[in-house]
Amino acid sequence: MMSATSIIPATKMPATKEQFDQVFSDFKKRFDAMEPEVEEIVRDPAMGIEGYVVVWNTGISKGGKLEGCGKGGTRIMPDLKLEDIRRLARSMALKNAAAGLPLGGGKAGLKADPKAPDFEKTYRRFVTLCKPHLYKFGGKYGGFGFDIGASPVHALWACDELGTTDCFTGKPLEMGGTDYDREGIAGLGVAVAARAALAYDGKQPSGVTFSVQGLGAMGAAVFRYFSEYGGHLRALADPLYGGTWTLANDPSPQLREALIKRDTETVRTLLATEGQKQSVDTQDALYQDVDVLFPCAVQDVITIENVDKIKAHYISEGANNPTTPEAYTNLFKRGITVIPDFIANVGGIIAAYIELVSDVTPEENVRTRAKVKEAKDMTEQKIAANVHELLDMVKTLGVEPSHAGQYMAYRNILGTE
Repeated sequence: MMSATSIIPATKMPATKEQFDQVFSDFKKRFDAMEPEVEEIVRDPAMGIEGYVVVWNTGISKGGKLEGCGKGGTRIMPDLKLEDIRRLARSMALKNAAAGLPLGGGKAGLKADPKAPDFEKTYRRFVTLCKPHLYKFGGKYGGFGFDIGASPVHALWACDELGTTDCFTGKPLEMGGTDYDREGIAGLGVAVAARAALAYDGKQPSGVTFSVQGLGAMGAAVFRYFSEYGGHLRALADPLYGGTWTLANDPSPQLREALIKRDTETVRTLLATEGQKQSVDTQDALYQDVDVLFPCAVQDVITIENVDKIKAHYISEGANNPTTPEAYTNLFKRGITVIPDFIANVGGIIAAYIELVSDVTPEENVRTRAKVKEAKDMTEQKIAANVHELLDMVKTLGVEPSHAGQYMAYRNILGTE
């Protein structure tokens, strides 16, 4: 089990907005000037394989169990570029730091089609090419994980190829993992963030209405946990379900189960009787008159062009970068509370961190689900505390939530240099 000393402690916030702006500006300049510690292209020309490994700011992990390590998932796309992985690894640096984890940012990528018939051979070779950069083998990259294009079977291939289960996170319990995709730990964090924002204002989720855009692994888990807290789903949207639907009443047990399991055909059948089709446009889920909005689909869905249509009082971001900077400012001026993605959507990396540092054996993990419990507990505790700190800055200093969240990340990366 982990100790509290493995988590970066919070420090006092600036005393005034002027002081905040000055420190924030200095932090931003210093962070923007940083360069990756690792930026490698791995190739096998004979097999036509090209992949990438990028790691940032491992100094944040100084003295910890993962000293000199950066972590993030593994993206697989046919048109992937090094620049994409560099940007994603940099984003993970901010996300890991904002979560208070002593863990640098990292990302790996494979330029390939995961649906190709010979992909297993390609993936296994990619894993071998990356081996010198893996933390387990003396490198700085904490290990592979799930991202766009990834599949559960990749964990089996990678662990088999490397002869260890220590280089892939999100694994099944029997391999020593947290199975965070199936457990919905990332979605749990986004639901917790909304609950914490409500609690900050003296409210409870019970009786609160909400809308979810995007019912993939993230959105389905958000629905699962926030409805368990007492929230009432009133709108949802996903291309697989034909667009945007509203519900006058809570989903039936059958629809609830189908949404959580992402049983597309059953969901579509039940929505036809329980819901009302609003449009084929999934954007309409953003504009519903609900208390809480969860954008869990893709980036840049809330922009300066459509932000005035937002009616929700709270937004907890499950997607990466769903709101543009100009839209953030508009929402702030209108008094809408936004918990940015790099504060709300950190359950997955927390679970990955637990997998990397926990000394629980796979056998014990299967028997007790110890890593799952620890990952969920830490996700709830860290995100609730971070949301409270963020909203304290918003209320006390009058700064935008997105700026407060970035400040928290910058501080943890640069504040102790």
